Amino acid sequence: MNTTNHNQVIRFDWAMKRLLRNKANFSVLEGLLTTLLGEKIVIQKLLESESNQEDEYDKYNRVDMLAENSKGELVLIEIQNNNEYAYFQRMLFGTSKLVTEYINRGEGYDKVRKVYSVNIVYFSLGHGKDFVYHGKTEFRGIHTNDILQLTPFQKQTFKVDAVSQLYPEYYILKVNDFNEVAKSPLEEWIYYLNTGEIPSTATAPGLEEARERLKLDSMTKDELTAYYRHLDNIVILRDNINTEREEGRAEGRAEGRAEGRMEGRAEGRIEGRMEGRMEGAREANLNNARNLKKLGIAVDVISQATGLSQEEIENL
Repeated sequence: MNTTNHNQVIRFDWAMKRLLRNKANFSVLEGLLTTLLGEKIVIQKLLESESNQEDEYDKYNRVDMLAENSKGELVLIEIQNNNEYAYFQRMLFGTSKLVTEYINRGEGYDKVRKVYSVNIVYFSLGHGKDFVYHGKTEFRGIHTNDILQLTPFQKQTFKVDAVSQLYPEYYILKVNDFNEVAKSPLEEWIYYLNTGEIPSTATAPGLEEARERLKLDSMTKDELTAYYRHLDNIVILRDNINTEREEGRAEGRAEGRAEGRMEGRAEGRIEGRMEGRMEGAREANLNNARNLKKLGIAVDVISQATGLSQEEIENL
C-alpha cells in the first residue's frame, strides 16, 4: 500500500525543472519573488537559461530559470545543491552575461535591463549569521559618506528613485541555515525551500498555489520514479563531496606543508570520486532511504529507488 502523504509537496528544484515552467504555475514563482523583493511581481514569460545546456553533474547539482517581469526586468533564479568555492564570482558572471546579452547592438545604454539574481543555496556560502542576504550597488562619498543620487531628470526618464535600482541586485537564500519557526511570509518560503514542506498555516504569496499544484500524489508512477531518483542522486552527490573534503583535509594535514595541503585536497577529490561512489554507496543509500521513509514514501518504492531490500528499509 502506498503511504504517500497526500499533503506532501514536491521539492522546489524539481518543480523548477518540470512544473514551474508552465505558465499556469507562474503564480508560485511570482509569490516567491513578490515576498522576497517586497513588491508585486508579475512574470510575463520565461527566457532561455543555462538549464538547457546542463551536463550530467549539473543535472542534479543545480537548476536555473530566467524570467522577464511585467516591467521588462530580468530575474535569474538559481538553485545550487553542492558547494562551489567561486560561487560569488559565478553570480557576478551570470548577471553580467544577462546585461550584455539582452541589449541589441547599437542601442543606447539607457536600454540596459535591470537584473535580479536570486540564489537559493544548500551549502555554507561565506560567513554570516543571517539566512537571507541582499546586495546592491551604491556610490558613497569618500569624504562625506553621502550616497550619490539621480537628478530629477534621470528619475523621470528611468522611472526609478535611486542609482542602485539601475544596477543588478543579488539575493542569497541560505536555506540550510534556517532552523527556526517560520513567523513571516519570507520565513515560510525559506522553510518550504529547506524542508520541502508547507505548513497548513502558511499564508505567504505563492505557497497556497504551491500546496495545490505541486502535490506529490499528482505525479504519475514514472514521474515519481524519476523524482525519487533525483532525491537519491542529490544525497549521493552530497555524500561524495563530504568524502572528498574529509579525505583532502586528512591528506593535507599529513603533508604538513602548503603544497601538501593543496595536493592532498586535489588527490582527495579524485579518490573521493572513484572510491566514494563505491565504498560510500551503501551508506548513501541507507541515508537516502531514511530520508524517504521520513517523508512517508512507500517501502516498495524506496526499495526500487535505492536498491535496498524491503527488510533493510523496515529496520531503519
